[in-house]
Amino acid sequence: MEADEVYVVAGHKGQPARVAKSGRKGRRRRLKGHRGRGSSASEKPPILGLIQRNGLLALYVLDNVKQETIKPVIGKCIAPGSLIYTDEYNIYNRLTQWNYRHKTVCHSKGEYARDEDGDGFHEVHVNTQEGIWSVLRAWLRPHRGVSMDKLPIYVGFFEFVFNTKRRGKALIQHLFETILMKDQRSIEELALSPVL
Repeated sequence: MEADEVYVVAGHKGQPARVAKSGRKGRRRRLKGHRGRGSSASEKPPILGLIQRNGLLALYVLDNVKQETIKPVIGKCIAPGSLIYTDEYNIYNRLTQWNYRHKTVCHSKGEYARDEDGDGFHEVHVNTQEGIWSVLRAWLRPHRGVSMDKLPIYVGFFEFVFNTKRRGKALIQHLFETILMKDQRSIEELALSPVL
């Protein structure tokens, strides 16, 4: 598994009352966030991404990135004992205490991938998840700004599309079976319900 976070600039698009309430003027050109990490309070909410290599993606819009915020998300998505690759950000320091195996790359030292076992394959990296961030940003760009309230919906739809491509035709068959089963149950429930 790979874990990484990204910060997306999101404000109160389409909500002039909330902008006025915050005490700042509306922006004419575009929403510009401050450099570095942010939080939802600073209009730069973090998105935590977890991806299984050659597998599915899970994205979570968070209020902040602290160890107490990410622990339940990681516990929900990743089985204990799994190997998690991250960068050197200190919020991931307790992964071993939370019963996970953990390996890091140090971007600040110019390290982006590392070969630990000498087989010529650089297995320690978070490049898969970082590639997802570039696609997500490009996908959000045509929307010309995203409201903080709607950001989880945009991110959830992006995750769905990514995972649908990953699962391929098997997912479409499963969706149709689920829809048809629900319709069949609805018809049966209507037939059994008393007439008012």
